[in-house]
Amino acid sequence: MSNVVDRLISSLNAHDLDAVMRCYRADAVMVGPVVEAGHPEEIGSYFLHVWQGFPDFGLTVGEKITCGEIVTAELLVSGRQTGPYLMVGGETLAPTGYSVSLRCCCFWNVENDLIVSQRLYYDQLEIYAQLGLRLPSDSEAPG
Repeated sequence: MSNVVDRLISSLNAHDLDAVMRCYRADAVMVGPVVEAGHPEEIGSYFLHVWQGFPDFGLTVGEKITCGEIVTAELLVSGRQTGPYLMVGGETLAPTGYSVSLRCCCFWNVENDLIVSQRLYYDQLEIYAQLGLRLPSDSEAPG
């Protein structure tokens, strides 16, 4: 079951979109803090966007567990934001030049060595802080 996840992670690190998309079933879905993709074009678009914002994007696998058709992994995402990055709410962050090193967790549902669904979890405040952003204080909040 985890073979397709290994291929996916290698393909993501190589920024090889064709190889990435061969890991997903035609009706696959992906959900995360800034993505709700319901078909392959949306999944591919998401990864292209990430690579544009972080051209040196890379994943390092921590622990990986397989249980039946579910594969989960703790990942370390790293990269320098030298391109535009789409944030929650639809705003685009101009390149900051800041590097990020972010822990995340991903769950994949796998059938017949293809990914059916993917759920990605990470701390949005952590990535925003590493990109030099801050939340408005109560006195700065629109009101």
